[in-house]
Amino acid sequence: MRRYLKLSVLGLALLGGGALTGCETNQTLGRSQFLLVDDAALEQSALAAWQEQLKTAKISKDPTLNKRIQTVGARIAAASGLGATGWEYVLFDDPQPNAFVIPGKKVGINTGLFKVVKTDDQLAAVIGHETAHVLGKHAAERASQQMAAQGALQVATGATKGNVQKAIASYGGLGAQVGILLPYSRKHESEADRIGVDLMAKAGYRPSAAIEVWQNMMAQNSGAPPEFLSTHPSDKTRIKDLQDYIAAKGYK
Repeated sequence: MRRYLKLSVLGLALLGGGALTGCETNQTLGRSQFLLVDDAALEQSALAAWQEQLKTAKISKDPTLNKRIQTVGARIAAASGLGATGWEYVLFDDPQPNAFVIPGKKVGINTGLFKVVKTDDQLAAVIGHETAHVLGKHAAERASQQMAAQGALQVATGATKGNVQKAIASYGGLGAQVGILLPYSRKHESEADRIGVDLMAKAGYRPSAAIEVWQNMMAQNSGAPPEFLSTHPSDKTRIKDLQDYIAAKGYK
């Protein structure tokens, strides 16, 4: 897991048998999405990876922190419209300030996150962000982008399925990442930031706390990669975008 909040890709490479779909409009995002697979097609492999994570990672039993993530998570889940049941929030004993979500309503939060998250409003910003990835169907869209990029390179190079990974490495895999995949991931993160703020407001939390999270994160970060080579907007970009969005919505 990286230092930044991220859409987890656990299990996305294990897509065999996934249901094929196409382009559809996501009302939450207000845009059309290219989907070769749907969320349901990802859940089996994602949940298998989640179970493996639970077996191999150290889980924190800290009663105060666990109560906080369960309480805040329940309020954000209720505000999401996805139903308050079925969500699982697990606190991992890991010093990196990170959180992630995988298909199946599984949310992981590191103890290290509480180095930058000081209040429940700030915690709601993080959990709202991760919940927004589910509303945005970002896991399915990201997987579809990866599948499409690999398929295009396979056709262009005449590679067999067994050699497609070698072909990607030899014939422009970096170009595909920088030019196609990573910018979309940054878009997902920006969308999740905005939707997460809306969820915070609906759940009765203070939306401007999302700005505070990234100000705290920026103070923690050092040696971060250039934004164009990152799967996430820079902290400064996120702060400015959140400030603009919160002001436009009239949030406090």
